[in-house]
Amino acid sequence: MQNKRLAVAGNGYLANIVVDAYRQGLLEGYELTGILKRSDRQEDAEVSGCKACHSLEELLELKPDYVVEAASVQLVKDIAVPVLESGANLVVLSIGAFADQEFYERVQKTARDNDTKVHIASGAIGGFDVLRTVALMGKVTSGIETRKGPGSLRGTPVFEDHLMTDTEETHVFSGNAREAIGLFPTKVNVAVAAALATAGVENTSVNIHSIPGMVGDDHKITAEIEGVKAVVDIYSSTSAIAGWSVVALLRNLVSPIMF
Repeated sequence: MQNKRLAVAGNGYLANIVVDAYRQGLLEGYELTGILKRSDRQEDAEVSGCKACHSLEELLELKPDYVVEAASVQLVKDIAVPVLESGANLVVLSIGAFADQEFYERVQKTARDNDTKVHIASGAIGGFDVLRTVALMGKVTSGIETRKGPGSLRGTPVFEDHLMTDTEETHVFSGNAREAIGLFPTKVNVAVAAALATAGVENTSVNIHSIPGMVGDDHKITAEIEGVKAVVDIYSSTSAIAGWSVVALLRNLVSPIMF
């Protein structure tokens, strides 16, 4: 079987996990053809034997079968439609982009019209299969409880100096997934992912807590109907699990046995 042509949009920490996995031989069935970079650094592309691209047009000229986004919500909004129109499939990490209903519907239509697909990586949570299953069984109630260290809330509207010296947990946000992504565009992709898998961004509750001394994030997602309750709870001290979830998804896409 001919290798699938793979391109990566992003050159940060998570994108580098995907590139490093390719270098290590963990992405059999793929040929890494290009990396869309936001700087003049060539090292990653040169070491991987592919092209460093400085525009989306240059990347799409390589005719990738899959483009992995591993950068930001804004990049998803910039590249999703042209990637799908080019005939490539898109793998998305910055799921918060899809809290914008108009954008979500436009991407969905573009994919359908061009016989392409958007694959949402499980990121920092996983468990999409059981969440989707429960949601199909009846009217689902869904919510997510997120616990973060106070330092990770710096630069957000809920941060206050006292959080750094508090000795007890502080509840800093309560709302739905759409409201959460509006306030924390880079920090609650998990909430939008859980919402898309269950009750939608308007009907998925989000609560965020500041935990003194905590390193990393803990996400507890609940999807419940009468007689069935699914709970997915994942703690991670770094965001690395999100990058590795892309590697797992790509491996699954070319595997003869899919999980």
